[in-house]
Formats: sequence, structure tokens, C-alpha cells
Amino acid sequence: MESTDKIRVMIIDDEFPARKLLSDYVSKVPNLELSGSYGDAIEATAALQNTQVDLIFLDIQMPEMSGLDFIKSMSVKPMFIFTTAYSEYAIESYELGAVYYLLKPISFPSFMKAVNKVTEQFNMKRQLEVNATRQQAQPAESSAPANDYLMVKADYKLYRINFDDLIYIEGQSEYVTFHLVDKKITAYYSLKKLEEELPSNRFARIHKSYIVALDRIEAIEGNMVNIAKQKLSIGKNYKDALMQILYKDKENE
Repeated sequence: MESTDKIRVMIIDDEFPARKLLSDYVSKVPNLELSGSYGDAIEATAALQNTQVDLIFLDIQMPEMSGLDFIKSMSVKPMFIFTTAYSEYAIESYELGAVYYLLKPISFPSFMKAVNKVTEQFNMKRQLEVNATRQQAQPAESSAPANDYLMVKADYKLYRINFDDLIYIEGQSEYVTFHLVDKKITAYYSLKKLEEELPSNRFARIHKSYIVALDRIEAIEGNMVNIAKQKLSIGKNYKDALMQILYKDKENE
């Protein structure tokens, strides 16, 4: 899907020639709009108090605060691309969620590869927002079906996770692993948020570390759920609610 919205860009680099080059590149791309260019992360932090951006081009080695520390300090992160002369930070940058990693000197073709990847994610995000708005606008009595999937960002991609393929979700600190019929996907997400987003008639929290698909439960043995040849613990604070859900489903058959 093509989007008519412009992607608002911020550039942070302590070297003026690097900022000038990126500014020139941004000006050549119709769907990019430069919101600001700054010589250090502290100056950019102050600007972000009053400026909303979609994408940051960010140098790593800068005085006062490195680009890595700058990203780690942000509670809400826009999309970001590291621009650096040092290749050794690539793995850490992607672990932080960077969309791309550009090595200096940056050519325009390399710049466009990064921008195309950003544009794809930006358009997908806009479409999801439009879909959510439309759903909220539907009257309560509407018979329109709810989404039967989640869009999840992982491994620098956006995955569509169909509810029919989802067996259970395992929480691991700030990450979760989606156990699907044919693969596993680990993403930055919280079980609490998923518990709110997933339909309660199809999924249930059984433990502080697990959410399961109700129709995938094969058996319950004591405080364990048998599901897809796995045995998952049932937390003592979740067992009563789980049993009520299962007995209610049985009564409705």
C-alpha cells in the first residue's frame, strides 16, 4: 500500500559534513520530510520534547552521549537507522531494534535501500492504525468480524500471526515467543498487552509466563496443561479462572 503521509526525519551526527550529506539525500526523496538536524544527542533530546518524528538517522560515536545510549534512554522509540564508520556495533544496533545499519561513507543507493525498508514498515503501521480506527468506529451491534491475526515486529520484519496457527505464547522478561504450528517467533512484547489484545473466547492466561489457545489444550493433569506435546505449568492464581472458562465452553457445546 502506498501512503501519502510524509515520513518525518531527524538527523543526529556530530560531524557537519555527515549531517549535510544526509539532509541532501532526504531532500531528494518525496516521501521524506526533514524535521531537524542536530550535532549531539542532548540537543536532539530537547528538540524531541516539542517535535514528533517518525525516523531518526543517528551516529553512534558522539560526545556526551553515544547513539546507542541515546536510543536506550528513550521510552518510546521512533524508527531509527544508525549511521557510523564502525561495523562492530551492527549486532547491538539490531538488538535495539534498528531498522537498518548504514556504514559511512554512505552512498545514495545504500541510503535508498534503508529508506525503502523504513517506508514499508511506516505504511504497514499506518494501515494497522486505519484498521483499528475503523473497528472502533463500528457500532457495538455490528456483525463485522474482528481481526483474526496479530501483526508483530521481529527479526527486522513484520509478521502476521494468524490466531488459528497460534498454539501458545511464552513470556521471557521483556520478550515473548509465539509458538505456532510451523515455527517460533520471538518479539519485543508483553504478555499483559497480549492478554488484553487477544480474544478471551480463544486464548487464556494460565501462568505469569504463558498464554494458551483454548482449543489446543489436550488435557489438564493437576497443575499442568498438555498442549502440542508440551506440559505447561498452571499458576495457582490462574487455575480457577481457566477451569471456569473450560467448563463454560463445555456447557455451551
